[in-house]
Amino acid sequence: MTIEIAEICRYPLKGLNAEKLESVALTPGEGLPHDRRFAVAHGSTHFDTAAPEWMPKTNFLCLLRDEKLAQLRADFDPESEMLAINRGGKQVVRAKATEAMGQTLIGQFFAGFMGPAARGTPKLIEAEGHMFSDVPDKVVSIINLASVKDLERIVRRPIDPLRFRANFYITGVPAWSEFVWVGQQIGLGPARLQVLKRIERCGATNVDPETAERDMNLPRALQQGFRHVHMGIYARVDSGGEVKRADELSPPA
Repeated sequence: MTIEIAEICRYPLKGLNAEKLESVALTPGEGLPHDRRFAVAHGSTHFDTAAPEWMPKTNFLCLLRDEKLAQLRADFDPESEMLAINRGGKQVVRAKATEAMGQTLIGQFFAGFMGPAARGTPKLIEAEGHMFSDVPDKVVSIINLASVKDLERIVRRPIDPLRFRANFYITGVPAWSEFVWVGQQIGLGPARLQVLKRIERCGATNVDPETAERDMNLPRALQQGFRHVHMGIYARVDSGGEVKRADELSPPA
């Protein structure tokens, strides 16, 4: 059976919604362009944009603690660098996310939206070449939709795969087979990737991306059903290329 890319997604603003793509240019040692490019830092977070270093997600607004973020939709235009935030289908703020004034305007919106949960005045931040990933390395994430389907068998209800916030969603391979690829190289269209490790799941997956309700406990379901809390794999891009939706994934030989 052919293994195919069903969806390609990036998340320009950490903690907010996916933007679906028809294709993406992968570069060695990098994540998807503009993926996790921006984050909203807590007022108490000290992040040096001139010398950025990786920080845990708890320094930023994130679904792990702030499920109401799922009420929002972000729309980022890389050409104009304008970031728009929508709530309930209505635009609530739009500004140039790479300029101080625009970052202030967006931060002010989140201050009002989050209230005390922002722990001070929140700040929209970015740093050249930096990716606000959940792990220190620049990686892409891959979810096998058959594994999500098998987890549905445990929880006895549908699971939106976007709860897992992956870059690539794949079909055509048996559930959990992707774990065997750890430590090996795979092909993704013309690109080659080194699979690094499984993805350990946290409470962020408990939030429904459509309703913003914390309505499941997926880490617990994984533990009870499969004796682990993993869903998906991280991979490093070793050789790049233009990857398109419906391109084939080549498993290790």
